[in-house]
Amino acid sequence: MRGYASLDDFGTILAGLAHRLGLESKLFEARLRRSWPELAGEAIAAHTRPDQIRFKKLYIYVQNSVWLQQLTFLKPVLLQKVNTLAGQPLVTDIVLRIGEGFTEQAASATPALAEASDPTPSPELLAEAARHTASIQDPALRAQLTRVIAHALSRPDPPSEPAPAP
Repeated sequence: MRGYASLDDFGTILAGLAHRLGLESKLFEARLRRSWPELAGEAIAAHTRPDQIRFKKLYIYVQNSVWLQQLTFLKPVLLQKVNTLAGQPLVTDIVLRIGEGFTEQAASATPALAEASDPTPSPELLAEAARHTASIQDPALRAQLTRVIAHALSRPDPPSEPAPAP
């Protein structure tokens, strides 16, 4: 007779899956975008946006050449803050590029629009989802994953299709 196997917490499973699929830097990019105003400061975040991490370089779009010059002097401080957020030396350099489309309304409207289109899950589903995500250390990631799981549980199952005949 088999004994009970130890269960891994959901955070451990996600971390292992992200590592195997090579998604660690992509997940960190999403986390960095979400926490950019706190990390860089509101004034800088209003005129910059992190784009991607490639080959240990963080690419940041800046609004104009004035901000590019200013951030050139702040690169060491930003680099230290980014690696502190990552918990490891994930980024070795920051590349600044002049970009377009810096409006706070456009940046903040996308998540609000996505949340408005989904109905709010019941408190029971939120509680069930919270039990599954309780071991995740990052509070923002835990809250987002709880909402995603609760929304997935609240959607009705799609009608099953009969298997095709051979």
